[in-house]
Order: sequence, then structure tokens, then C-alpha cells
Amino acid sequence: MFSDSVGDVPDEPTDGAGASEPVRAPRVRVPVPPIGLERQHWAPSAAVGYTRRERSGTGAYRSAVPAEIADLTLALPAELVADSEDAAAEIARFDASSQHTIGAVTAVLLRSESSSSSQIEQITASARAIAEAELTGLGSGNAVGIVDNMHAMAEALQRTDHLTVDGIAEIQRTLLARHAPRLVGWRAEPVWVGGRGSTPVTADFVAPDHRRILAALEDLVTFAGRDDLPVLPQIAVAHAQFETIHPFADGNGRTGRALVHLMLRSKQLVRTATVPISGGLLVGKDTYFEALGAYRAGDAAPIVDELNHAALRSVHQGRRLIDRMSQLRDTWRATVRARSDSTVWRIIDLLPGHPVLDAETIARRTGVHAAGVRRSVAPLLEAGILVASQHFKSHKQLYRAPAVLDLLDDYATEVGRRQR
Repeated sequence: MFSDSVGDVPDEPTDGAGASEPVRAPRVRVPVPPIGLERQHWAPSAAVGYTRRERSGTGAYRSAVPAEIADLTLALPAELVADSEDAAAEIARFDASSQHTIGAVTAVLLRSESSSSSQIEQITASARAIAEAELTGLGSGNAVGIVDNMHAMAEALQRTDHLTVDGIAEIQRTLLARHAPRLVGWRAEPVWVGGRGSTPVTADFVAPDHRRILAALEDLVTFAGRDDLPVLPQIAVAHAQFETIHPFADGNGRTGRALVHLMLRSKQLVRTATVPISGGLLVGKDTYFEALGAYRAGDAAPIVDELNHAALRSVHQGRRLIDRMSQLRDTWRATVRARSDSTVWRIIDLLPGHPVLDAETIARRTGVHAAGVRRSVAPLLEAGILVASQHFKSHKQLYRAPAVLDLLDDYATEVGRRQR
């Protein structure tokens, strides 16, 4: 038991009574231990930074007690296993085919995935704002936050070993260190899910007491490292368990979706591509959140089902995005007239993954001397493929590809509005 220092002594964990029931359920159930609940007391100090409304709602509440899953047996019906295997096969085919497409495909998909993951948390910015923030390090808070999400995703993709507690912490640090450093690291206060102005007393869900975090994460890491489970169901359960633990004051959702990519890579389901899973989840955002609630109530089937569907949707969306980028690049190549060894062709190949460039980046990535950049971009400016402008914060001369930025904005809009 915990001491009395942060509220009342917890009751013994219950069997999950009061956990939210899912609105949507798939065809079958996959029973898992539901969360328990333990009694706490909410009496926040003004020094911590809570609002007046949050401080006013003092009283008793119950926080979640995550079930241990290290040795969990998943009783997966054959039909759900078959769906998971089909989705995993589609991911593997997408990864294999992406190795032979445009050279910038990884950057295209990484940017789109990071944007979609942020969009789930209602953090949005235009493709131009994101690309300019990535290049200059300056921009709106949302744009900079999405760029940091890209870096966190990239870090997750670089980790080919199994999930670790330190790795989880490092991904969240990358996500928040630049624009919210005070929120980096394990939380020491309650976090909850509820409407504006809610408190733990009125919340729909209160994450586990902070003193349970490290033990729960160690248990999660052990589960994630097992090799005796179907990959996508294992990832789905690990993701839902992480979101239940909610170990940080901020960045849990984006970190949790980055962990999906880490596990896809560590399980060798993907080797090079960034599968836009968050785009697939964003299409059915409401059912995604309902599936997380169902998991906490003791049924893993909805989150497994949701990840299966998200994987299939994401592969379809990813292929469409790559095809559109490839068609755009082919159109440019048919439009521009230049020698076969011209730097122009190398710049064109850069644009899908780097739709905003400056002279230094062009020189570094193409090998052309800095003094020759202006001459190299001239045919692209003349054809309207590039537009020159001065960045409003850094005052640098930038070259942007409006057609790529429009395509990325269209993709984000299409994914964001296609709620089931």
C-alpha cells in the first residue's frame, strides 16, 4: 500500500466497476483483466498551477489500477487472428514496395504520420507551416510541436531493439523538450480524461497514481518483449496498456502512437517505411477512443479490431499519397528542360520529402556549390514548381513547392474528415 502523503490510503483494487463501457464492440470478445480502482483524495495546491475551477472541486475520487499483463494469455478467436494476419501482410507488402518508390517516401510518410498523430490530439498546422518550422526551427507552437513529433517518431523508428522504459522516456523527451520542457519526464500528479474544467472528482477516467507508473511500465515492457503472440494484437494491447498507464503529464497519446511504430520495427514487420497508422486511426477517431475504454473495461477485441482496420486504411492512404507524389514528380520531369546531369533533377527528387528548402539545404543535399544554387533553381522557378519567398521569422530566402504542400494539406483534410 502507499502512504498517506498524497491523499487517502488506497482501497484494495476493485474489479473495474465504473469503467466506461464501449459504444462499439466488434463481433467477438477478447477478455483481459479490467482495471481496478482505488480511492484517492483531490485537494490540489495553488502552487502546482491548477486553475481556480480545478482547485475548487475537491473531494474523493478513484484512480485506475492497471492490471498486470506480462504473462497475459490472449484468447483470440480465429476470425480476429485471420484479420490481424491479413493486416500484417498488407503492412509488410507496403514496406517492401516502398523501398522501390521515390527516394523521399520515408520523409513524406513520416511527416504525414506525425501530422495525423498530432491531429488526433487537435494539434494542427498547415503543411507549409510545418515544413518551414522543420527547416528553420521557428514557427507557431503547433507547427513546432508537430515537427518535434516527427523527431520523436523518427527516434522510435531508429530503435530496432525491444521496447524499454528508458526508451519510452526518451521519446517523450524528444517530443516536449523544446516547447514544454517542464512537462518532460514521469508525472508526479494526477492526470485524467474529462471535459473542459473537469477535475479527478468529475472525470471520466483518472490514470493510475503516479507511484504505480514505473512498475506498470516494467510489466508493459515485459509483455511487449514476448515473441509468442500475433504481432498486431500484441501491439494493440501494449498500446492500450500504455494509454491506460498515462505516465506523463503531456504527450501520452503521441508517445503511445510512436511506440506502435517502435514495435512494428522491433518485430520486423517493417524495415524502412513509416506506415501512417495514425492516419488510419484518425479516420475512426471516435471508435479508437471507445476501444481504449473497452480495453480498460476488460475487452481487448475492440482495440485489436481498431488497429487491424487502421493498418489496412493506413496502407491504402499511404499508397495513394505515394502515387500522387510520384505522378507529381513525373509531371515536373516532363515539364522542365535541362541536361541529364543537371542538379535540377536532384532538386525535383528532394521536393516530395522536403517541400520547403533554402540554399544551404539544396547545396548540402545535391552536392552543388552554394554559389550555383540560384542558377540550379531558376528552371524550377520559371516553371512554377518552386516559389521563392522570405521567411517571416528567420528572414531567410526559402523556396517552396506549392503543389506538394497542397497535396499534403489535401491528405490531412481527407483523413481528418473521414469519420466512420
